[in-house]
Amino acid sequence: MDALKFNTDMAFTYGVASPMGPGVVRVVANNPGPFTFKGTNTYLVGSTTLAVIDPGPDDDAHRDAILAAAGTRPITHILSTHAHRDHVDGIAKLKAATGALVGAYPRDPEAGHIALQDSPSGKLFVDYDFQPDLALQGGDTIEGKDWALTAIHTPGHAPDHLCFALDGRPLVFSGDHVMAWNTTVIAPPEGRMADYVASLEILLDRRDDVFLPGHGGRIREPQRTVKAYLLHRNWRERSILDALAKGMTTIRQIVPEVYRGLDPRMIPAATLSVQAHVEYLIEKGQVAGDWPLTPDRALSPA
Repeated sequence: MDALKFNTDMAFTYGVASPMGPGVVRVVANNPGPFTFKGTNTYLVGSTTLAVIDPGPDDDAHRDAILAAAGTRPITHILSTHAHRDHVDGIAKLKAATGALVGAYPRDPEAGHIALQDSPSGKLFVDYDFQPDLALQGGDTIEGKDWALTAIHTPGHAPDHLCFALDGRPLVFSGDHVMAWNTTVIAPPEGRMADYVASLEILLDRRDDVFLPGHGGRIREPQRTVKAYLLHRNWRERSILDALAKGMTTIRQIVPEVYRGLDPRMIPAATLSVQAHVEYLIEKGQVAGDWPLTPDRALSPA
């Protein structure tokens, strides 16, 4: 039943701004990889003054492309969907070049840091020192001369994740929360499956025509996509419960059962994804296991 159909079509040229609709262009950073697809999408929003959403990596060529796309129009705001390095490392130099205000959901400074061994990519991918000028909460609106964006707090992939709805248009910048090219990685402790599912349901209640994600091409039927991703997560839960019923009693044993034929590079991410699902199943009382979870800690049906 795991029949998600991904859309990997994406027409673009690195360094060249592509129109995404009235008052919106996209510039793709040249940082492709198994977790970033073709690269991080940076969006410029507005016609008179501009907001930049997710400046991407610290890359001179990408920053030059952003500034070239802006031309003589001032960039007044830089917005971050979340503080993962492929989205925020380019902020400091873009802010220095433009004087723009930086807006993002503030991370809890007391929250635990993900350990290197718990990273899906083998890299420390969160900028824990990132601090915005504007601390945004869900429902806050940021305005320019001819645009307004309303933040939607969508934790799950990251605790600080925001989507941004373009006021007056059925369009949402969905960051890494919903993408067309692949499902979102939920990697504990940075990611939490219960939050992710609840955040998907928030977007399911909207009526949008298009999502513009942090990686990959535009999503033309966003609510249908969100519904498919919720069904996919339900299917993944059932497959984990089935594996437990067959006698696979650890996360490490469950991974090859539910991710068959997986690219070896993705095994750490798959292991963390199963852990996120198991945490959620424990919270719901469907699986029994001791905390903290590890790949080899014994599990059982509750």
